[in-house]
Parts: sequence; structure tokens; C-alpha cells
Amino acid sequence: MDLTRPRLAIILWQSLGVCWGLATTGAMLAFAVQPYDVGILPGLIAFAQGVAPPQAWDALHVLALIAGLTALTVLVAVLLTAGVQALRARRRHRMLLALISHDDPGVPGVRVLAHPSAAAYCVPGLRSQVVVSEGALKLLSEDELAAVLAHEAAHVRERHDLVLLPFAALRRALPWSRVVADAQAQVELLVEMAADDRARRYCSPRRLATALLRFGTAGAMPTPHGMLGVHVHNVMARVDRLIKPAPELATSVRYGFIALSVTLVTAAPVLWVFQL
Repeated sequence: MDLTRPRLAIILWQSLGVCWGLATTGAMLAFAVQPYDVGILPGLIAFAQGVAPPQAWDALHVLALIAGLTALTVLVAVLLTAGVQALRARRRHRMLLALISHDDPGVPGVRVLAHPSAAAYCVPGLRSQVVVSEGALKLLSEDELAAVLAHEAAHVRERHDLVLLPFAALRRALPWSRVVADAQAQVELLVEMAADDRARRYCSPRRLATALLRFGTAGAMPTPHGMLGVHVHNVMARVDRLIKPAPELATSVRYGFIALSVTLVTAAPVLWVFQL
């Protein structure tokens, strides 16, 4: 996956996820409503209304209907469950921060956590917060700290938590799938790189790279569940990209990414509306 334009890569991953979910469940449901000789949605509506199909049902069509509806229900349920659990985790964490963190005039608008280990993360949502630990304040120079805070603020502004949520939900639904695990890891890295790009508008890339190296060598505190923060395992990939940026993608390639994403998102729903 291209890392010179992480936002484009994220859009493509999201498009692949939407296409995969709709196509997988749609293929089963399309076969299930085949006796109606219409698309998926008209067929499901006819089935729900008790309309008898022109052709006779058999065991395979019934099984496909059960499997398709079950798969669709599971995907929607795990997405909603992951969202609710993330909201609850953030609400609990805000309550905890009110007890163990404080404001610091040196870093206005940021909550300072009373902890000796290095930590920097954001609590996304409507009442978003950026949090750093006292250990991080001691570890980083003023410029490095500004770069890290710009990175975390980028997560908040671009709502990267919503980007990651569907992939976390899919991982919950298919914990045994190596493909899903790899996709989630790729999107997590791309989200961090997208925030790096945003932070580079306000700070030196080398300062951000130095701050990441300091976090990596100091053994940063794990980011709490449901939050977005520094991941030690992908620090070197981000540092290499900041210090030695790759050539920009050609305009034609960028438009090709966009066209492919649009095609993926629009192709699968066609299966649901029209008979193929």
C-alpha cells in the first residue's frame, strides 16, 4: 500500500472494506432471492411481505437466506458493539483523567497525567482531549513536544477513531483472519502517517522524528483502550518516512486511486438494487 499519500490509501482500504462486506453478504442474499427474479432489496421486501416467488424455493435458497442475513446481522452488531464499547471506555477515561491529571500553563489546552513514563495520546470524540504525561514533558524538548501535540491534535480534528472503528469491529467478528489483522495493522499505520503529515504543517519533520525515537527508546506507556497514541511497533517506519520522504505520486495515479475507490464503493450496492 502506498505510503506517500496515506489519506488516499486509507480511502482505498475503507472502500475495500465496504465492498467486501456488501459483496460477501450480497452474494448469499442474491442467490437466496433468485426465485423472485429481482434484485436483493426488492426480493427481501417481497419476502418480508409474504409474497410467494414465481419459482419454488429449495433448501439451498433457504440456507443462503439464513447465512446472508446472519452474516449481515453479525457485521452490523459488531460495529455497533465496538462503537458503544469505545464510547464507554472514553467516558470512563475522562472521569479518570479528572482525578489523576491536571492543567499546566506550559501546555495550555492539554491534560497532564501524573505518571513518570512517557505517554502522549488523545481522547477522541465530541469532548476530545489531548493528554501527555509528566514523563513525556521531561523527555521531550519544547519543539519536540509541540510536534507531538500537533500530531495528536491531527487525530482529533480528522476523527481517525472513526476510520479505525470498522476495522476494529471486523477484527472482533473475524479474530482468526490473518487478512483482517493485516488490514487493521495497515490502516493503523496509515492513520499515524496521516497525522504526521498534518503535524508537519506546523513543525519540523525532524523534530517529530526525534520525538518518536525518544518515545521508542524510552519505552512509551501503552495507549489506553479506545484512545489514539504512540505505537512503539511502527515508530521506525514513520521515522524513515519523515526523514526520507518518498517522491510524490503523479496526479494521474492519485486520480486512479480515487476512481478505484469510487468504483469499489458503488459497484457492490448495484448488486443489492438491480438483478444481475
